[in-house]
Amino acid sequence: MTNEAQIEVKNLTIGYGDFVLLKDISYRVNKGDVFIIMGGSGCGKSSMLRVLTGLVPPQKGTIIIDGMDFTRAEPSVRSDIMQRCGILYQSGALFSSMTLAENIALPLQQYTSYSEREINELVSLKLALVGLAGFEEFYPSEISGGMKKRAGLARALALDPEIVYFDEPSAGLDPVSSKLLDDLILDINHNLGTTIVIVTHELSSIFAVGSNSIFLDGETKSIQGYDNPRELLKNPPNEKVRNFLTRGGSEHA
Repeated sequence: MTNEAQIEVKNLTIGYGDFVLLKDISYRVNKGDVFIIMGGSGCGKSSMLRVLTGLVPPQKGTIIIDGMDFTRAEPSVRSDIMQRCGILYQSGALFSSMTLAENIALPLQQYTSYSEREINELVSLKLALVGLAGFEEFYPSEISGGMKKRAGLARALALDPEIVYFDEPSAGLDPVSSKLLDDLILDINHNLGTTIVIVTHELSSIFAVGSNSIFLDGETKSIQGYDNPRELLKNPPNEKVRNFLTRGGSEHA
């Protein structure tokens, strides 16, 4: 983790039509961060992720990625920026009619000039990286939910991204599979230096992997906490953050 910003969000307002979901939001994600976007249901976490990944435009404000204005960039520049990013969707979003190898090969076929042999080697490498060596010819229906998430992560890592976005990665997973995914996220962050941005409300994951975080509040449409999750737990800035981080009475400090 460094003090060099990889993503800068400046005065961002997110909404749909006349409805404002979040207003004048500003924060930064440094290179090497495992950055958590957290908050209760309906606070705008998922909408924030959609804006960060260019799926939805903000009503106002700017997103700077690696010094480039992602919000106002030409489509070709936005595409170039997004090729340096990977996304793991909540369901894994694998194509059910394709094998794991074919799923992971897809971005390599679309965006690189590698030969078929080189692509096959990279596919095997990415699957091994997420603990799925030997599963190349399996279909998504033939593997567990946790394995689907890891296969989705292998595809997100196909182009060696500098940033990987995660949408509720622990959703639908049992505690053991969730812990394995948390460990994998940390391994990728530590070993590859990948900047990670995670939208989640799962406390175990928040405290296990987060190096920095923001707490979004739907009522005030603002950031109500901005720090390492463990620091927010030790010194909560308000009752909303305290209540969110102490759900179930478990202490992680």
